Amino acid sequence: MVGKDRAKPIRELDLERYRALYGLTAVVLSNFAIVAVAIVGVWRLGGDKSVIIGVLTAAFTAVSTMTTAYLGIKAVSNTAQAMAQGAPRPTPTETPTPTPPSPRTPDNPHP
Repeated sequence: MVGKDRAKPIRELDLERYRALYGLTAVVLSNFAIVAVAIVGVWRLGGDKSVIIGVLTAAFTAVSTMTTAYLGIKAVSNTAQAMAQGAPRPTPTETPTPTPPSPRTPDNPHP
């Protein structure tokens, strides 16, 4: 039973799905935590409207920053991955063929 104790290799597509799923889960849970803290903060502050506005503004800023950062990083990652997969790679056996020099003519003494 040598093969049973070895871990299965993860395919590249599965790895990207796991990264996307766990990244999105982390962002959503963080946003819920920020909203929960803002609600508790507003509830505990009673009726001081200027402080409530500050708490809600800070919470909105934190949620939007967290979500925008995740989406931006994900977009850049996807773009970089697509560029890396689409770039042609030269094979080691391919060598460029040299172009022959132009012949000397009376009009062109230095090729």
